[in-house]
Amino acid sequence: MSFRYERIDKDNVALLIVDHQERLFQLARDKTPQEFWSSILAHAELAKVFNLATVLTSSAETGQNGPLPAEVIALHPDAPYIKRQGEVDAYAVAATGKKQLIIGGISTDVCTAFLALSLREAGYTVFANSDASGTFDDKTAQEANDRMRDAGVHVLSMFAVACELMRDWRNTPGAPELLPFFDKYLPQYGHHTRAHDAALVIGTPSGMPEPPA
Repeated sequence: MSFRYERIDKDNVALLIVDHQERLFQLARDKTPQEFWSSILAHAELAKVFNLATVLTSSAETGQNGPLPAEVIALHPDAPYIKRQGEVDAYAVAATGKKQLIIGGISTDVCTAFLALSLREAGYTVFANSDASGTFDDKTAQEANDRMRDAGVHVLSMFAVACELMRDWRNTPGAPELLPFFDKYLPQYGHHTRAHDAALVIGTPSGMPEPPA
């Protein structure tokens, strides 16, 4: 059977922010708090950069799980905000009209995986942002990601999601929009770009000094 590369289509994809709640955040131990917080904000901001339809969800918000972070809500003040009372796989995503969905949530093995599997069953193409999902430990995260892959879910890093949405630096959004985004949320790449820019200024774009004449 021949392989078909199924890419994210920015014109046919919606982004779901699934239960990134204040108290649930404390349960995520497979990433450092700093890394995970940055990834949560990056996931939410990707939708702004690419003008994606966005759906916010929370579970038992007035109880043990707490609210969504104010920073996330502020990025999407007009997005549908589904406040559930416990069920984890019944979402009103059909209203977006999109056939592809990007998901990040807490926890990876329940809120992200259950939703991803339900959406696959319903015929959607699903991309799980692994950086924007968190759970109790590495083993649990790996098992959840394996389960999703077995069901045909594409499990990608935040960098891969962003680059696949962009596809080409010359597109819009492209380099002018994505380089500041990466500088903010992926400092390794940001410093790589800064080094390249500095090399251009001094006339050594390769980063190596010119050989003597």
